Amino acid sequence: MLRSLYDRVLRLAGHPKAPAWLAVVSFAESSVFPIPPDAMLIPMCLARPERAWRYALICTIASVLGGILGYAIGYYLFEALAEPVLRAYGHADALLRFQGWYERWGALVILIKGLTPIPYKIVTIASGAAQFSFPIFLAASIATRGARFFLLAWLIRRFGPPIQGFIEKRLTLVTTAAAAGIVLGFLALRYV
Repeated sequence: MLRSLYDRVLRLAGHPKAPAWLAVVSFAESSVFPIPPDAMLIPMCLARPERAWRYALICTIASVLGGILGYAIGYYLFEALAEPVLRAYGHADALLRFQGWYERWGALVILIKGLTPIPYKIVTIASGAAQFSFPIFLAASIATRGARFFLLAWLIRRFGPPIQGFIEKRLTLVTTAAAAGIVLGFLALRYV
């Protein structure tokens, strides 16, 4: 089922209204949808590299708006909606772990999770359920989602089609390296 859904999303990248569908997928992925917008962003940027920045901006804005919905679900409707969503994706214990991480690390949790392939919906819902500071959540979401999508757009513009296989196979490595850079930057600022 998940593979057929992924294939459908991939086909939307060639649709005449692909930018609108990209926004819909980016929005939904941040709160409930299982397929990341990368499935559309990559082929769209390959097909129209001159529009890569525009597509990355669409992903960023829609993803952050969807993240706000996820935050609201966690904040206002955790027991009724968020808990079943987290359970459905096999992440029922994620909230407890995140609450502990938030107490210790704060916004750094959002920065790291927003860049890595860990489902962003978990971050958004858990942030709301943990009643994490909304302004900090919003700022961290804009920074991480923007960094993720603009990094993909830059890689595709810079290296073209040969980079697609690398991104699809090693996206976790690329985004984890970026997250590690952010962590090191925060640690340097804090202790230097």
